[in-house]
Amino acid sequence: MSMSVEDCARSRQGFPRPVPDTPTNVLQQFQLQGKVAVVTGAADGIGLSVAEAFAEAGAHVALWYNSNEAAVEQSVRIAEENGIKTAAFKVDVSDSSQVQKNIIKVLDTFGKIDIFVANAGMGISEPILEQSLEVYRKQMSVNVDGVVFCAKFAGQVFQKQGFGNLIITSSMSGHIVNVPVDQPVYNATKAFVTHFGKCLAREWREFARVNIVSPGFFDTKMGAGDSNINEVYRMSALGRQGHVKEVKGLYLFLASDASSYMTGSDVIIDGGYVLP
Repeated sequence: MSMSVEDCARSRQGFPRPVPDTPTNVLQQFQLQGKVAVVTGAADGIGLSVAEAFAEAGAHVALWYNSNEAAVEQSVRIAEENGIKTAAFKVDVSDSSQVQKNIIKVLDTFGKIDIFVANAGMGISEPILEQSLEVYRKQMSVNVDGVVFCAKFAGQVFQKQGFGNLIITSSMSGHIVNVPVDQPVYNATKAFVTHFGKCLAREWREFARVNIVSPGFFDTKMGAGDSNINEVYRMSALGRQGHVKEVKGLYLFLASDASSYMTGSDVIIDGGYVLP
């Protein structure tokens, strides 16, 4: 029901809320000294790049991985190069009990969680008529259930702490129908987590910010394959795939005080791929 002008003119108790006590110097706003960040899918690709970015800005970082043991060595390297504390945790995010247990392990190791990046995902480019139900369920369990489980248990920590910052890695594929490769299930999983993140931004408004990053094609193991690489070059306004170093600044912005007035946003970083 519409409100009248008189209704809208009435003041609301508790508003306006105070501006956070953050630095006015823009470079200081990007610093993460003393913060603790968790990054899932951190063994390589975008996840590893994000972990590096946070460490370079001064944060302590927990690197979550599933099967790629390279995360253990990367954790040691990142700590040595940046003079911060890191730890690697083997976690299957599709298993809610593992997520919950490892959230507790992170708290035992670092004492708190300021930033959680739900980045782990899998990309399977198959038409639905060719994809087995087992493969469908696996993709849903990682791309959807994994994000939901991480959000639920990290969100409980944020609520108890009274602060927190969730960043969900989605995809431009949540906005478009990719061609020439058919991948309806993958696209749908990304549309789910994008809208899920927006809903959490409101639900958690009293204690945490939530934002979404939607990458396009990056030169990683989940990037373009032989069947669509030329179409990627043609469709991208910049005529190429992205390099993982080109996402570091965006995730750091969302994780830092530089984005303190930003929640519920879905930021597409795709080299201009989805331009009309």
